[in-house]
Amino acid sequence: MINLNNIQTFYFVGIGGIGMSALARYFKLMKKDVFGYDKTPSTLTSALISEGIPISFIDEVLEIPKEIVPNHSTIVVYTPAIPKQNRILSHLILKDYLVVKRASLLGELTKNAFCLAVAGTHGKTTTSAILGHLLAECKMPVTAFLGGVAENYNSNLIFKGSEIIVVEADEFDRSFLQLKPDIACVTSMDADHLDIYGNASSIERAFTDFSELIENKNNFLLKKGLALKGKTVAVEESADFEAQNVRIENGGYLFDLKTPTIILRDLQFYLPGHHNLFNAVTALGMAILAGSPTDCLPEALLSFKGVQRRFTYKIKTADLVLIDDYAHHPTEIDALFQAVSEMYVEDRKLIVFQPHLFSRTRDFVEGFARSLSQFDEILLLDIYPAREEPLDGITSLWLLNHITNENKKLVSKSELADALTSSNCRIKLLVGAGDIGVEVSNLTKILQDEA
Repeated sequence: MINLNNIQTFYFVGIGGIGMSALARYFKLMKKDVFGYDKTPSTLTSALISEGIPISFIDEVLEIPKEIVPNHSTIVVYTPAIPKQNRILSHLILKDYLVVKRASLLGELTKNAFCLAVAGTHGKTTTSAILGHLLAECKMPVTAFLGGVAENYNSNLIFKGSEIIVVEADEFDRSFLQLKPDIACVTSMDADHLDIYGNASSIERAFTDFSELIENKNNFLLKKGLALKGKTVAVEESADFEAQNVRIENGGYLFDLKTPTIILRDLQFYLPGHHNLFNAVTALGMAILAGSPTDCLPEALLSFKGVQRRFTYKIKTADLVLIDDYAHHPTEIDALFQAVSEMYVEDRKLIVFQPHLFSRTRDFVEGFARSLSQFDEILLLDIYPAREEPLDGITSLWLLNHITNENKKLVSKSELADALTSSNCRIKLLVGAGDIGVEVSNLTKILQDEA
């Protein structure tokens, strides 16, 4: 048990991570002394430094700030992404500093506020961002910790008060079991993180354990069809919370929201894809359960601009549409294909995909092959390893050979610009959870200059 009231100094090891940086921002706003280390500078770390958080990028004990001392008012926070051989973290553990995982710190925060937790193997970030935005626009005292940068705030933190907390309930490493939610949802429950769980039934048991954290099942929302107990959510399918009368107008959705108590008509939402419409229905349901005034919800939903790298339009002209997306699982790629096919029925579609993790590529190779084969052209980058070492025989070439669509090619990052400009597909998508996101700005500029 950590008494956060006694903690004044925070040191984040791996501060550039999307979840870590949101916490760092929060404690800085709470007038705490915040410091950090990360391996590599990034847009996020630059933003944190500009907000007054000192960050070092050298993994040496001498780089530890003098303010980080082993006493009751200092805490060190890290993530499982930090390698075991990290010198700074190894030293801090050896010298008996108070060292906790990010999930533990987030769990402690949820014990002291009214917590809305968004779980699911897909859709967490978008659903959390919509939910945080709805509550903020409806003048609720909310802090939302997001796994992506919300376009409305240009931040992964929404801070409008501390009585209500919105968190992404991350299934990785069973982190979500440390939360204390008052209202929660599960948006999806596909097999993933099999390097941690081993098999699909193990991850399903973890989600069942998570659902049991909510005693009142009226406050637990779940995608219709999941083997959990709670209130169901669906799009144009009978459910407790349902999007009805869905139609496309002016490039967005117009729909009615049916809930157990009310119907809100003619809501407008401008993120493409039924998966995003489902996320919006889930967020609306949770906002209503949290006591949000319903009269402000339509305008709040309409004003939501999205999350960076979640179906983000980089170019949108008569000749070219360039979309950036974080999808890294076959189900997410299927959802992406549904969205672009619905919005751009007649146009040819090219996908650039960077596989994320050797283990995920191995475990879902057939699913990836089917999902990617739906596109008219496929460009495949090398696998982004993240926290993993290479696995024998698991390469992008191996995945490429499983793809049945013959219009496919393995490319390097240096070849991407030429491959994109030479393609006659109007719709081009840059997809993956690795460092492909770093390439997006440069590729966008090249394609704009070519137009």
